[in-house]
Amino acid sequence: MPVRAILKTHEDSMTKTVQFLEDEFRGVRTGRASTGLVENMKIDYYGSMTPLKQMASLSIAEATQILIKPFDPSSVKNIEKAIKTSDLGLTPMADGGTIRLPIPPLSEERRQKIAAQLKQMAEQQKIAIRNIRRDANKQLDDEEKSKVITEDDRDKGKKDIDDMTKKYSDQIDNILKDKIKEVMEE
Repeated sequence: MPVRAILKTHEDSMTKTVQFLEDEFRGVRTGRASTGLVENMKIDYYGSMTPLKQMASLSIAEATQILIKPFDPSSVKNIEKAIKTSDLGLTPMADGGTIRLPIPPLSEERRQKIAAQLKQMAEQQKIAIRNIRRDANKQLDDEEKSKVITEDDRDKGKKDIDDMTKKYSDQIDNILKDKIKEVMEE
């Protein structure tokens, strides 16, 4: 496999890792309402675990409240139950065929815990990025040993992989910094 193909494959993996982190961060509670908090929550819907965003329209009623309008009004109880049993610590209020989900302000202690949780999530993705680098370097070494690429190509490929690793690790750091700032704001 040529060096360019190896780099492309592993860069795609790194991009997916960063996107995964962004998706994970969308589900982390901050001081204000965000539909990302509940949209991927799984709800028992006629025996099948279904993401909430496929069962209801989600909107922000005001800065501190999420409005959930189920497409099937009979699913209100199941949605309420799933929110109550989740680790979000939120109490849904059923209002006819809709559910109002008030987002109370976070205490300073809770903000600190969320920030620590965010750092841990980001570190896991940085480890994944480094593992991708390790796999790419191994693949470059294997290709050079089997005489598919030259030693110079391998060395240049390794340098490119290191640059790519730094680029994506920096992206993760920036995403983390922005999310922590969002959590710590009142």
